Amino acid sequence: MTPFAHLGEAEPLAALFGRVRGLSMDLAAPLSDADATVQSMDDASPAKWHLAHTSWFFETFVLRDVPGYRAFDPAYAYLFNSYYEAEGPRHARPRRGMLTRPSLNEVRAYRAHVDAALADALPGLGAEARGLVELGCHHEQQHQELLLTDILHLFAQNPLRPAVWSPEPASPLSLVTSEVEGRWEGPDVRPSTSLGTSGLGWISHEGGIVEIGHAGPGFAFDCEGPRHQVLLTPYALADRPVTNAEWITFIEDGGYREPRWWLSDGWAWVQRERVEAPLYWERDGAGWVSLGLDGLKPVDPAAPVTHVSFYEADAYASWAGARLPTEAEWEHAAAGLDPNDGEFLDAAGPVRPRRGGLFGSVWEWTGSAYRPYPGFRPAEGAVGEYNGKFMSGQFVLRGGSCATPRGHVRASYRNFFYPHQRWQFTGVRLARDL
Repeated sequence: MTPFAHLGEAEPLAALFGRVRGLSMDLAAPLSDADATVQSMDDASPAKWHLAHTSWFFETFVLRDVPGYRAFDPAYAYLFNSYYEAEGPRHARPRRGMLTRPSLNEVRAYRAHVDAALADALPGLGAEARGLVELGCHHEQQHQELLLTDILHLFAQNPLRPAVWSPEPASPLSLVTSEVEGRWEGPDVRPSTSLGTSGLGWISHEGGIVEIGHAGPGFAFDCEGPRHQVLLTPYALADRPVTNAEWITFIEDGGYREPRWWLSDGWAWVQRERVEAPLYWERDGAGWVSLGLDGLKPVDPAAPVTHVSFYEADAYASWAGARLPTEAEWEHAAAGLDPNDGEFLDAAGPVRPRRGGLFGSVWEWTGSAYRPYPGFRPAEGAVGEYNGKFMSGQFVLRGGSCATPRGHVRASYRNFFYPHQRWQFTGVRLARDL
């Protein structure tokens, strides 16, 4: 059994596989072959590549060992490997957008070939292979979110500001009142009067020696364990993420022009990239608009701010007289809460964060470096390259986003990105010492 997977009984594996594979096709359905081929930056991949790579994963790690299976096209082993050195050479990541062939329809045919073969093989697979299928489903859910965020970044390069889906009606939810949907109960909720935190409630935690990390039944990625003890001093978390309205106050107060709020690397990044607002924000007269998968719309002042880097999150926290939580604080606060009670991706359609629960809406930057837990050991073989080799120079995010498939995250889930990256649905929840 791979250390990633612990098969549970919440959903039969065949049903999980079919549901996940079907959603990927639904997400890509509005795209033309050109939409699905172009690559907007090195960090992003074409939608067509996401669809093919997730099929390559099942073909390489499961179907290749099934007697009688024949690869759809042997050349795909080179085209659609991502970063698995043990699987041999691969097409360079920055040049994935050069793959005008195979066409989108040929990639769809590849997916159908893999789906049919895996459905036939699944009843006879052993425990280790079934664990790899489950890992492949969760891997594909990660790529579903990446597919959405990569398409958004691609469309942002187009002066026409196209939309993938028609906009949904405006939400009546308001995050600036005390009756916030998604707010959780906790002791000592006190409003703050500090600049940048007025209107926030604070959830206090006593700290002490606590346990974090995955253990027990259910799926988890290898980097979520082993479960271990950490010492927390008393702390408080804000009862909701930072909103667009609060971020606008930061902008208007000169937040992007004042170096004292910024880490040295962050200040160099702001100056070099001429950053003055979250990604996808544009000035529209006296106000702001932002591009989403449903096109260009006025910034919703009550919604959580998103598409901000770790550097921006840290600078905002400093400006607000607070700090970012550690990942241990975040997980301790989230323990026992329902990870599905939030704003997640349920079906193909436009996604923008609107609510402010601890789970969903926006990935929340923590101040913790993405490093291995005590006792962490990567799996043997190529699949061991999944997470461990990326534990350098990145920061942990928690909670999931509006583009994360529902059911994909849990309190122990560790996402990670480099501090300058912000094309994901990344936001900010403040913390402070008590």
